[in-house]
Amino acid sequence: MDMTSRVLVLDPFSGASGDMFIGSLLGLGANKKLVKEAMESAADVTVSIYEMKQGLLLAIKVEVVQHSDTRQTYTRMVEQIESAGLPGHVELDVLGILELMGKAESRVHGTPLDELHLHEMGQQDAVADIVGAVSAFHDLGLSRSRVLCMPVSVGGGYVDTAHGLLPVPAPATLFILDSSNLVWRGGPVEHELLTPTGAAILAYLTGKYGSPCPEYPRMTSSVTGYGAGSKETGMPNVLRLVQGELDTGLVIDHVEMLETNVDDVTGEVMGYLIQELMDDGALDVSVIPATMKKGRSGFLIKVVCRSEDTNRLAHKIIAVTGSLGVRQIPVRHRLTALRRMMDIEIQVSGRPYQVPVKVGCDNKGNVLNISAEFEDCRRIAQETGLQVKDLMRRAEEAARMHLDTE
Repeated sequence: MDMTSRVLVLDPFSGASGDMFIGSLLGLGANKKLVKEAMESAADVTVSIYEMKQGLLLAIKVEVVQHSDTRQTYTRMVEQIESAGLPGHVELDVLGILELMGKAESRVHGTPLDELHLHEMGQQDAVADIVGAVSAFHDLGLSRSRVLCMPVSVGGGYVDTAHGLLPVPAPATLFILDSSNLVWRGGPVEHELLTPTGAAILAYLTGKYGSPCPEYPRMTSSVTGYGAGSKETGMPNVLRLVQGELDTGLVIDHVEMLETNVDDVTGEVMGYLIQELMDDGALDVSVIPATMKKGRSGFLIKVVCRSEDTNRLAHKIIAVTGSLGVRQIPVRHRLTALRRMMDIEIQVSGRPYQVPVKVGCDNKGNVLNISAEFEDCRRIAQETGLQVKDLMRRAEEAARMHLDTE
């Protein structure tokens, strides 16, 4: 399978919980022994893994028995995870999921995070669930694939908690949904289908490695995993994960758009800003002339960037332009060609020159575009007196001939 087009589709049509997520990843082929050992080494639990029927579906059930029901503080849980000896990339994601859950309970209970005694999540089985889910995810190498999350069914009715009956989704679950870009819906049954742990895992992995997806993408699937829950709802209480390859010929790439309008910035400053943003990781920058309020001339600045770069680039836009705010617009994804550079030699007046050429192709290897680097051709044009467009055409033709012989 081409790693650049591999996708993992999360299909929580019957909600999600920590144990359901682990079971579905094991169904995709994650190492059961590795996952079980990670869970039992990080938390005071015993883990059992077995197959069971949920309705007509055969699913993997992960049963966690904790040896103590003492609820811990958030700080103590962090210390427990940091001392568990987990691989660095696993520990990082486990702590990220835990932070989502901690912030949710902190907001719901109105208590600072470092003073919080966790109720719904402060037990050993919650630690084990998060560690197991992240360990299985990375064991499959899924951090290198794209994660797409279908709309999440959260259920309905009321859930019985330590604080009494609360409406579904529970307040902590709803806060996690509020702070994510997950798409969710009520129903289809009167049960709690999405737990705080399940919501945090979905939100974190989708936010870091992928994006929401309203429906299945055009893809060829290779393996499906079902993780069993414990609800008797009248429908299969399973989390379904589907792994496959996008059938687009292009590579899926998740980006965000930053926008702002300015009306008191010179063209020289705009030119400086464009270069600064590109040097600092922006994928593309556009500055569009605009007519502002009261007929003033201005600019619309649009920046395409990766999610992890948004805050840094927004800060730079504000610092350089004096804008008071930058709009952050999530883009579900963009489809891009694979790119590679080639050094092509061309002869000009009997002298060899090297020209870098950019080649764009799909994930099947089909060439979509060949483009010689303008600045290198401009330099050769200045030395030789030839036209830049002729030098670019020569380099691109030479590159195409070279590719035809590969």
